[in-house]
Amino acid sequence: MSPTSLLQQYITHSQRRSFLKTSCGGIGAGVLAAMLGQSSQAAASEKWQGIVQPLHYPVRAKRVIHLCMAGGPSHLETLDYKPKLREMDGQPIPASFTEGKPIAQLQGKALKCLGAQHDFQKFGQSGQQICGLFNHFGEIADDICIINSLQTEAINHDPAHTFMNTGSSIPGRPSMGSWVNYGLGSESEDLPGYVVLTSLGRFGQAQPIAARQWHSGFLPSRFQGVEFRSTGDAVLYVNSPAGVKPQQQKQVVDAIRQLNQMQADLTSDPEIATRIEAYETAFRMQSSVPELMDMTSEPKHIQELYGTKGADGSFAANCLLARRLVERGVRFVQLYHRAWDHHGGVKRAMEGTAGEVDQGAAALIKDLKQRDMLKDTLVIWGGEFGRTPMAQGSGRDHHIRGFSCWMAGGGIKGGITHGATDELGYEAVEDVFHVNDFHATLLHLMGIDHTKLTFKFQGRNFRLTDVAGEIVEKILA
Repeated sequence: MSPTSLLQQYITHSQRRSFLKTSCGGIGAGVLAAMLGQSSQAAASEKWQGIVQPLHYPVRAKRVIHLCMAGGPSHLETLDYKPKLREMDGQPIPASFTEGKPIAQLQGKALKCLGAQHDFQKFGQSGQQICGLFNHFGEIADDICIINSLQTEAINHDPAHTFMNTGSSIPGRPSMGSWVNYGLGSESEDLPGYVVLTSLGRFGQAQPIAARQWHSGFLPSRFQGVEFRSTGDAVLYVNSPAGVKPQQQKQVVDAIRQLNQMQADLTSDPEIATRIEAYETAFRMQSSVPELMDMTSEPKHIQELYGTKGADGSFAANCLLARRLVERGVRFVQLYHRAWDHHGGVKRAMEGTAGEVDQGAAALIKDLKQRDMLKDTLVIWGGEFGRTPMAQGSGRDHHIRGFSCWMAGGGIKGGITHGATDELGYEAVEDVFHVNDFHATLLHLMGIDHTKLTFKFQGRNFRLTDVAGEIVEKILA
C-alpha cells in the first residue's frame, strides 16, 4: 500500500473516531441540557443568577465593600484602648501572656511593653473609644460596630491575607468575593460582579498583594475578582483599537462567540462559557467603564467630602470609585491600601497612614448613608492581623491573638463595641470573633447559610468557613 493510501486510511479512521466521540458527547450534553430545561447555547450566554435560590435568610446586605488595610494595622493605635499597657510602657510583659504562643520575629528577645503612641478619645453619642488620629472615624462612631476580639491563624502577611480572604491559609481556595458571586450572582449588566482596587501608602513598608487573593480557586473562573486601576485606563486593552468602530468591534465579538460556542458544543467545557461571557462583558465595559471613571458628574461637595477629585490613585479616590461601583450593581468590592507594616517608627508612621485613609473611609459611610444605600451595603475596615503589645524597636511585630476591625451598614448594629482583649491587648478574651465567624456572619447578612453554600471539589464539599464558623448575633441590628 502506498504512503498516500496509508495516510488517507489514517485520516478516515481518525475522523470516524472523532465523530463517534464528539457525537456521543453532544448527545449526552443535549440530553442533560433537556433535563435541565435549557440548551447549551442558553447555558453559555445567560446571566448567572446565583446558586442560592431561594435565599436561606432575609437579606440585610445586598453588596459588600471591604476596605483591606494590608500590612496589619495596630489595634493599639486605632480601635483598642489599653490604658494599662501605657502604664507598663518599657516594662517586661509578664510571661503568662506570651509563653508558648507564636510571635513572628520576636522569639528569644526581651519582650517589653510598648504603650499606645497616640491618645484615644470618646466620639459620638455612643462614646466609642477611637484613636485621636482618626477624627473622621469619630464622626461616624455611631454608625460603626468596633470589633476588638478578632483572631486569625496565620502570622505572616501572605498566608494571613489568604486566610482572611478564603478561610484557609492554603492557597488555591476561592476568595469570599468569589463565593458571594457564586452564591448570589451580580446585579450589574455591564461590569464584573467582583472588583478590586489597590492604593499605595507612603508611611509603611508596602507588602505585595498577590492576585490569588481575589481568585476564584476551584470555582469557575467567571467568579474571580477583576482588578481595576484608579488612574489612566481602569482596565487595560478594554478600548477598541484606533479606527475600529463599535459596530466593527461587535462583529468581531460575535464571531469569536460563535467559534467559542462551536467548541463548547463539542467539548462541553464550562470554562468556555466563562470565555464567552468575558468577551461580551468586555465589550459592554467599553462604554460602561469610561462613564464609571468620569468623575465630572460628581458635585463639588462630594469631592470635598472624600478629599479628592477622583482618579488620582489614592485610597480616598478608590473609596469614591467603590461607591460608584456598588451604585452600578457590583456585588463585591475590595480596596487594598498597602501601608500598614509598621515594624519600626510606629508613632510617626501611624500619623501618616491614618491621614491617608481616615477621611476617605468615613466619607464612604456618610455618602452611602445620604443616598440611603448604607442600610443594605456592608462596609468592613480592617487588616489581616494586628500588632504586638510588645515593642520591636520603635515598632510592633505581627499579632494574631487579638486585633480589631469595624463594620457598618448592611444589618450591622452601629454605635457599639463588641468583644475585648485582655488589659494589655494581647489575647481576645471576651466574645472571641474568629475569621471563620466573620465569614459566617457576612454570608448570613447576605441571606446565605454558610454551611449550605458548598462546592464539590476532589471528592469533598468545600465551603468558605471550612468546618467552623458561627454567626455573631450580638452585632446584628
